[in-house]
Amino acid sequence: MLKDLTPQPADKIMALMALYKADPREDKVDLGVGVYKDPTGATPVMRAVKAAEMRLVETQATKSYQGLLGDLGFVDAMRALVLGDAVPAERTVGAQCPGGTGAIRQLLELVRMARPGARVWYSEPTWPNHPAMVKHLGMNAATYRYFDDATGGVDFDGMMEDLKGIGPDDVVIVHGCCHNPTGANLDAAQWQALTDLFVASGAVPFIDFAYQGFGDGLDADAAGVRGLAARVPQMLMAASCSKNFGLYRDRVGLALVLAEDAATAELTKGAISKLNRVNFSFPPDHGAKVVEIILNDPDLRADWQAELEEMRLRMLDLRKSLAEALRKATNADTFDFVAEHRGMFSRLGLPPEQVRKLREETGIYLVGDSRFNVAGLPADRLDELAAAIAKG
Repeated sequence: MLKDLTPQPADKIMALMALYKADPREDKVDLGVGVYKDPTGATPVMRAVKAAEMRLVETQATKSYQGLLGDLGFVDAMRALVLGDAVPAERTVGAQCPGGTGAIRQLLELVRMARPGARVWYSEPTWPNHPAMVKHLGMNAATYRYFDDATGGVDFDGMMEDLKGIGPDDVVIVHGCCHNPTGANLDAAQWQALTDLFVASGAVPFIDFAYQGFGDGLDADAAGVRGLAARVPQMLMAASCSKNFGLYRDRVGLALVLAEDAATAELTKGAISKLNRVNFSFPPDHGAKVVEIILNDPDLRADWQAELEEMRLRMLDLRKSLAEALRKATNADTFDFVAEHRGMFSRLGLPPEQVRKLREETGIYLVGDSRFNVAGLPADRLDELAAAIAKG
């Protein structure tokens, strides 16, 4: 049987990681892998996470199963973090999932269960797992324009033009903030126009919310999403704690559904419970409990927010410094958009051949579409990196 399997293409990020690891050059620079790095190049465990883990180890009395929806204390705390008081709690259903990826997968399965012929839209470009999962599940797919390569900003006119015909059978994946891979975000007016479109069309918004707190701050990053939730009858959201809590390997995610009414929310709860049961039964508890402890303890929460803000401001400073270095190296404003983008990533708009040359000739590792991890930038080598990029 297994001999009938066909070879699968290597994951591009994983392949890039392998190339970087095998590269013997001491001055190589990893700008590909999507994890936060501090000035030393390490991905640290956050202070509040360490403290919450110590408390958990000291006080946890059992490792017995949680319910199928996971730790409901975590679900309640995360719902408040992402939605605030935008919608009544009785209209929401939350389920803990193995990471943001697991949450997206469960919500796509929920869509397929509720409306087998639904069409799922995602931005062009987007995080590669969006199209991969939609394709794997055999769902109908469509793309909408998002990034303007000429300006380095959002092609909002193109986006709205592509989405103008959506209706109740359409589900539209939208990045809540810090768009991956481009870093270009919708502004307040654009969120308002997009919300108007969802209300008028009856299409279902599906928010991928992986980077709250990495852009303009916890509440600012959620403003567009909360405004949307307050007006639409139904919405799907996948939230991740990998980036803003640094819990990458603990796989902590939330699948959140906004239903039209309490009765529909209860129906949805049963459906998600069923999906969790057949996919993984019970989600992993450790990281979710850590998040719950932090969000419900005023001192730990304050320390977590302070460290998250340090991370956010550091990335903003790196953005501005790289943009200045590129302006100096190119004697042009071509890359000024880097300073305007938000989050962990931006895309430089370099052709694949130049990305390859940067890797082979200078040891600078970017993803093939020229996406780079802002947090991976070495602050003391920005002029050197800018010169290599400008060389072409």
